[in-house]
Amino acid sequence: MQAPGGPDEDPSGGFEYGGWTVPLSDEFSGQEMARQMRAPFDLLLGKTTYDIFAAYWPHHSEQWPGLNDATKYVVSDEPVNTTWEKTIQIKTDVVAELKKLKQQDGPMLQVYGSSVLIQTLLANDLVDELWLKIFPVTLGKGKRLFREGTRPAAFKLIESKTSPSGVIFANYKRDGEVKVGSFI
Repeated sequence: MQAPGGPDEDPSGGFEYGGWTVPLSDEFSGQEMARQMRAPFDLLLGKTTYDIFAAYWPHHSEQWPGLNDATKYVVSDEPVNTTWEKTIQIKTDVVAELKKLKQQDGPMLQVYGSSVLIQTLLANDLVDELWLKIFPVTLGKGKRLFREGTRPAAFKLIESKTSPSGVIFANYKRDGEVKVGSFI
């Protein structure tokens, strides 16, 4: 999940495949992403993703309508530049704060990137839906979505589409606990 959009996006850990999704992007993928990114929504981001977004999106709002109107919740114990309008930092008792946030009335919370934050969400059963994009490539290194510590959970496929370039868009909803069985 590391640096899908460009070579300089996140070269941490010596990652050399930045921009790996770009050759597989097509009109279908762009339309599907635009559909998923429509308002109303708020964002829940880790600091690195927030910093990348805050440097770009406030100046390109025509490319993502509604983004600047969304509340941006940033999880970090480090200082966060909150000059991007409607930015709120969450820095203490993160799991409890996220549970409270999920109980509030308001638009859907969407998470993009945020490889460290997503581990906290997965480990603490705070993920209601997964909107996965599965690309026909293997990278062999880099940041991963499902790391050690992910809580076992069942999900139900609610929608899937495949782009002409082979990217699978799969949307899953939480569906209880993992069920086990035997073929013998």
